[in-house]
Amino acid sequence: MQFSTFYDQALIRKGGEAALQSLLPYVVEKSHLAEISDDRYLSEMTRCIFKAGFVWRVIENKWADFEEAFKGFVPAYWQQVPPEVLEELAKDERIVRNLQKIRTVPENARMIMDVVKDHGSFGRFLADWPSIDQAGLLLYLKRNGCRLGGKSAQYFLRRVGWDGFILSRDVVTALTRAEILDAAPTSQKGLKQVQAAFNQWHEETGLPFSHLSRIVSFTVDN
Repeated sequence: MQFSTFYDQALIRKGGEAALQSLLPYVVEKSHLAEISDDRYLSEMTRCIFKAGFVWRVIENKWADFEEAFKGFVPAYWQQVPPEVLEELAKDERIVRNLQKIRTVPENARMIMDVVKDHGSFGRFLADWPSIDQAGLLLYLKRNGCRLGGKSAQYFLRRVGWDGFILSRDVVTALTRAEILDAAPTSQKGLKQVQAAFNQWHEETGLPFSHLSRIVSFTVDN
C-alpha cells in the first residue's frame, strides 16, 4: 500500500497540511545522539520503564526527585551498586517504590557499559544503528536490557530523538486494517512486517520514520 493513502486520511482528520505538520515529532541529527551522555540514556530508559502501566503524569511530576534519588543515573556507579542500595530505594518516598522496576537500573547500566566498551558511548552506538533496522535494535534492547520489551524501548528511542516508529494502539490498528501486520507487533515476525512497510514508505516519501509513524496513527479514530 502506498503511503499517500494514509497521508490523505491524516490530512482530512487533522484539518490540513499546516495542522498535520505541527503535530509531528522532532527528530535530532544523528551526530547529536552521540553527544548525549550515557547517564541521560539510563535516565530516559528508567523513566519509560516506570511509566509503563502507570500514570505518566505522576512519573513526570516526580522525575526531579528520581534524578536526586538515583544520583544522576551514572551507569558506571549503578552497574555495580550493592543490593542494599536498591532495597533502600524501595523505601524512598521521593520515587515510585516499585522494587522490580528499581532493579532494572543496574541491569540496564550494565548493558550501557558493555556497549561503551565496544562503541565508546551509548550515544555513538545509537547514532550508528540505522533506522531501516529498528526491528534489530528493539530486539537487541529486549535481549540485553531489562524491561525494554514491548513499547518501553520504542518510547525511549523517541524521547532521545532517535528516528523510529512507535507501535501504539492506533498504529497497530491501522497496519492491521491495511493487512500489513498479521502477527503480534512485538514478535520477530510482526517487527519484520512493520519494518518492511516503514522502509518502503521512507524510500517512497523521504519522510523520517517517526513522522511516518505519527501520520499512520492519525488515520484511526481516538
